[in-house]
Amino acid sequence: MEKNIAVLSGDGIGPEVIAQALKVLSAIEAKFNHKFNTRFGSVGAVAIDLTGDPLPQETLDICMESDAVLFGAIGHPKYDNDPSAPVRPEQGLLRLRKSLGLFANVRPVTTYQTLLSLSPLKEEKIKGVDFVIYRELTGGIYFGEKGRKDDMAYDHCVYSREEIARITILAFEAARLRRKKVTLVDKANVLETSRLWRDEVKKIAVQYPDVELDFLFVDNAAMQIIQFPSQFDVMLTENMFGDILSDEASVITGSMGLLPSASVGSKTSLYEPIHGSYPQATGLDIANPMATILSAAMMLDSFGLHIEADLIRESVTQLLESGYGTAELQLANNCKCSEIGDMIAAKITAS
Repeated sequence: MEKNIAVLSGDGIGPEVIAQALKVLSAIEAKFNHKFNTRFGSVGAVAIDLTGDPLPQETLDICMESDAVLFGAIGHPKYDNDPSAPVRPEQGLLRLRKSLGLFANVRPVTTYQTLLSLSPLKEEKIKGVDFVIYRELTGGIYFGEKGRKDDMAYDHCVYSREEIARITILAFEAARLRRKKVTLVDKANVLETSRLWRDEVKKIAVQYPDVELDFLFVDNAAMQIIQFPSQFDVMLTENMFGDILSDEASVITGSMGLLPSASVGSKTSLYEPIHGSYPQATGLDIANPMATILSAAMMLDSFGLHIEADLIRESVTQLLESGYGTAELQLANNCKCSEIGDMIAAKITAS
């Protein structure tokens, strides 16, 4: 198989973790006789420094012409500490999402037996946790009309049936390949948009009689994620609720360096670790690249290369079970970022 991949390393540790994912993809290429054509583009603070634009048109063109986008990280302290900055790195990511039509964010939450002690939750509560959050990404309060008038401010939350339906179908299709359960998280006792979500999701659920559908109000869901996370299979929710709940769920594993994500679009899809640019670690070769490597596995799944994607995930698990990881994982063998990429690539080659 031949695929074109846009590579946007971004800021901070982005280039370092992306380099490890590319090592792993090269090993997959060689083992399975695939060809991944990579084209690099600048984005974020580094793009502002080069062009004055956090998403140059050349970068966007590369993404539009690719089968998938592999993304590193975005952000820099000189912008974080200057709220008055007219141009910010994050603007590039928001524009990229809008331009590519990235309407569904997919975040798996998986615990690893060897790392259960890192979680702030009790081991018996998180053992075997394996669920995925489907968050609508381009609608809702973040994109609604907003403004200020006199001493008031407003942010409108608007959803259409079409916006709800397209991510709902993705969630039910995913559930069919998992444990066949979808949990819709909303606030239907208060919000009209949530009532529309319930109405539309119920209609679509009829087409999936083999998938169980249940409902949770968002405040209850926030508690349930901490108290009983193993009950969840596929969690479906709107933009703001998903933003908050996916960050809450990320602490279950004990390390953000293990959590990949995908943003599914109408034109192409983007794959990235959920962590930020971690500027303090830039150039120190200490960042955990596993989330980026696992994001590359999700990208291979989107190509239909499930055997290859599973091999990457198995190699990561085997490495962790053997006691190898970057410093924050507190395993027996403390490795550099670059060494993790080398070892996972070697496991793939030797398998």
